Amino acid sequence: MTRDILIILHSEVSTPGRIGHMLQAMGFTLDIRRPCLGEVLPETMEHHAGAVIFGGPMSANDSDDWIAREIDWIGVPLKEKKPFLGVCLGAQMLSKHLGGTVGPHADGLVEIGYYSLTPTEQGRAHGPWPAQVYHWHREGLTLPTGAVRLAVGQTFENQAFRYNGAAYGIQFHPEVTRLTMHRWGVLGAHRFVLPNAQDSRAHLEGQLLHDAAVKDWLSQFLSHWLNSSS
Repeated sequence: MTRDILIILHSEVSTPGRIGHMLQAMGFTLDIRRPCLGEVLPETMEHHAGAVIFGGPMSANDSDDWIAREIDWIGVPLKEKKPFLGVCLGAQMLSKHLGGTVGPHADGLVEIGYYSLTPTEQGRAHGPWPAQVYHWHREGLTLPTGAVRLAVGQTFENQAFRYNGAAYGIQFHPEVTRLTMHRWGVLGAHRFVLPNAQDSRAHLEGQLLHDAAVKDWLSQFLSHWLNSSS
């Protein structure tokens, strides 16, 4: 069995964070590719045990050719029933690939900081879920036909979903470390004034309160995810 995980990132400086660290600790090798910089995605998942598409500052609705190609490419792991995980933008791309839509909140609200998370009845099998998770997004997604909702939020309802057993999308950021939170807080400080956003201090205080539960959940979730196609 291959031990390579395909990691898809959306800027020159972005990293897979805690998800990458945990996958490496589990014995996997990370094959990092950045389609936004012209790097090509594989035509088959034959040589990969799974794939993760991470977030980014762009929208799944942007007109860039590479975004359309990346959304289309999601069909490769889905067809081969290989474990696929979309994080924030990656989850929105998965929704769009499956016929869902991505767009802003009707009242212009955002989720930037820590917000509550509630598992659905179907989602409890992937728990125990953390009560608060870290977000950084201005758009949400609709639940595509055939998908199972796993967790909901108060501002954006659809926070986690599963499709066809092996594909998962999560709207929040369990991969973020405190170092990354500091960097995002500097680069994205102008977004703290958006409706419903929390300031940098609230982010760091929230990390101290909630990060241990997020880390415990993520460890269990990744193990379940990687076994989802077996």
